[in-house]
Amino acid sequence: MLKLCIFDMDGTLVDTLKSIRYFANKALNKYSLDSVDEDKYKIFVGNGAKNLIKRLVNYTGGTEEQFEKVLKEYNTTYDNDFLYLAEPYEDIIKMLEILRAQNIKIAILSNKPHSTAKKISDALFSEKFVDICYGSRENVKLKPDPEGVFELLSYFNVTADECLYIGDTATDIETAKNAGVKSIGVLWGFRDFEELSGAGANYIVENPLEICKIANTF
Repeated sequence: MLKLCIFDMDGTLVDTLKSIRYFANKALNKYSLDSVDEDKYKIFVGNGAKNLIKRLVNYTGGTEEQFEKVLKEYNTTYDNDFLYLAEPYEDIIKMLEILRAQNIKIAILSNKPHSTAKKISDALFSEKFVDICYGSRENVKLKPDPEGVFELLSYFNVTADECLYIGDTATDIETAKNAGVKSIGVLWGFRDFEELSGAGANYIVENPLEICKIANTF
């Protein structure tokens, strides 16, 4: 029986690509680095803000000193205006309503800085739809390390067999595999079928409501 769904945030529940690109490019420009096209962001995101900014600075030919300044600027400006250009994907709210009606617990596990992830979750979903949201935190390893999943399984007192992990990148699918839980790869996010299939997703869906159908098979 399914008791818990763990969702990635960026590219899975919330379309944040334009937000991320806006604040990161603004930070790059402030420290004399060029803007980066959206297609590159789809590749660079997924492993936390520090890795994103490092990839962007390296791509634009920046220095270590610029990296530190851009990272601080990005984290500060994004956190101060966390909903700018961000919105849930179509049918996400409806999907969460259906899962909630089945008494399934909902958690978010993101590599986005915890402060920003929590603010976005509270603003767009609140406790009505999400029981708990964890972003990246000190002393907790980033995905694809399974530490965050294990923490949530313990918090809700559920087993791996009673949990589904849902995300849009190979990092998410690897996280699920490392934790021993089944995974759903979603195609409305930042990556494609080949990446999700190659990573070993148990299911791949094109619409959020398909997640509800899978939930009913447990």
